[in-house]
Amino acid sequence: MICPRTIPGGNGASQPAGPRRRAVIAAIPLAAVLAGCTSGRPPQTRVPRFFTSHQAAVVEDATARIAPGPGDAPGEGPGAREADVTGYIDTMLGSLSALSNDKTNDKGNDKAAPMIFAGGPWSNRHTSGPDLMDRFVTLDPVAKIAWRKRLTGWQQQYANGIAALDKLAGGDFTKAAADTKDKILATQSVSTFTALLFEHTIEGLYANPEYGGNRGLAGWKDIGFPGDIQPRGYTSDEVERSDGHDPVTDTGIVADVLKLLGAI
Repeated sequence: MICPRTIPGGNGASQPAGPRRRAVIAAIPLAAVLAGCTSGRPPQTRVPRFFTSHQAAVVEDATARIAPGPGDAPGEGPGAREADVTGYIDTMLGSLSALSNDKTNDKGNDKAAPMIFAGGPWSNRHTSGPDLMDRFVTLDPVAKIAWRKRLTGWQQQYANGIAALDKLAGGDFTKAAADTKDKILATQSVSTFTALLFEHTIEGLYANPEYGGNRGLAGWKDIGFPGDIQPRGYTSDEVERSDGHDPVTDTGIVADVLKLLGAI
């Protein structure tokens, strides 16, 4: 199956200095991110496909604690809010159910294929011509059944997980203080949901923007990653040059989540 998601890491991409929470997220192994390769592309004016307005607000606040932006933590670069991670997740969860209602995508193209796998092999970000990532691959019947089962499971996890966050916050997670939200997300009873949310936050930040997240290339710009530059490719120097040691420091909710993931 085709999964042309691009998560930055090597090839000379510069890393931000200092022990910021973003450095911890960017250091997550590529294989761990691609294990749940997912998603779709939301329209410019996004209408929720799966979440209610409250559910979307809870997910936005929760992902903003995992990947805070400048409004969530001083000194941070663009985070989950700026990259529209919530839109990425919502579009992914509704990517198959939306097929029965939507006949065209936001550009008016035929939408026979669900927005699961972008066709590729590259976009037109660094070359002229069509954006080959803009067309999505039609799933065969077996793949569609498998994805429907996977998405149904995730939909249930999100519905239950959001309700659990609200309950732990005394009724409304969005009204809790930042440090309280961090403690809630690190609670053992929601560990499975936090792990899923953590994975999807990383994807929404650093995946190709055709999948719906990384809005305005916010995630790529924050770590100095140029994105896919095929068909030009990379120079030998870009391939061989090391990014150096990632400045990873165990701080805040990310440290707690990483410990939690290691125990699952």
